[in-house]
Amino acid sequence: MVKIRLRRTGKTKQPSYRIVVADSRSPRDGKFIETIGYYLPTRQPKVLEIKPDRARYWLSVGAQPTEVVVRLLKQVNILDEQGKVVAEA
Repeated sequence: MVKIRLRRTGKTKQPSYRIVVADSRSPRDGKFIETIGYYLPTRQPKVLEIKPDRARYWLSVGAQPTEVVVRLLKQVNILDEQGKVVAEA
């Protein structure tokens, strides 16, 4: 199964994350298919950048986002409150 999940990068005590599409069997920081965005929680304000067209594509072909990625996709209005993909404006 293909998952959309976070991949940790950055130094010790200073995490930053890439939002990647990866096989569910690969390790957290291992092999991935495509990078579709990034998330920097340590910056003020927090930085979140996601390619909406690529995220919608992967969701349409059956990729399953993790719980944290669902929350992030809702913040950028790719998913609605029920978890359905929002059509492009």
